[in-house]
Amino acid sequence: MPSKGSRSSSKKAKKSGSNVFDMFSQKQVAEFKDGFQIMDNDRDGVIGKGDLRAIFDEIGRIASETELDEMLSEPDGPLNFTTFLSMFAARSGGEADDDDVVAKAFRAFEGEPGEIDPDNFRIMLMAFGDKFTNKEVDQVFENIEIDEDTGIIDGDALVSMLCAGQEDEE
Repeated sequence: MPSKGSRSSSKKAKKSGSNVFDMFSQKQVAEFKDGFQIMDNDRDGVIGKGDLRAIFDEIGRIASETELDEMLSEPDGPLNFTTFLSMFAARSGGEADDDDVVAKAFRAFEGEPGEIDPDNFRIMLMAFGDKFTNKEVDQVFENIEIDEDTGIIDGDALVSMLCAGQEDEE
């Protein structure tokens, strides 16, 4: 008699099928949901231009209307949670992110080109994603270049340290 299988016996996420939720573990889906809810500033279930603007304002980065429009034009319809998860599924090709993705992620912390506010960066590392402890953030700060005069993190040096071949970019 063929077995229908059980949910508890699945050891790895499925990579086929039409259900995007099958591509991630329950823990991953919960983490994506937390991230989505943080970005959905107006709590309407859709990330819109106002939500994106609020996130950029919160991290101290100025985003142009064009940048916001480009981000929102990427999905085919409204950016609800399922679409959000589908976008991550489309980009998750394996164990490592492309260097340009990593570089762009760290560039998002820059208030001015090449400059990351250390206090804001510390807060973000401890508040979002895989939350760092104070000790872990201290270890990060021991390994990144901080200007002795201004106290600002050198974003270019950070990206160069984490990504191969990014020195000449941006």
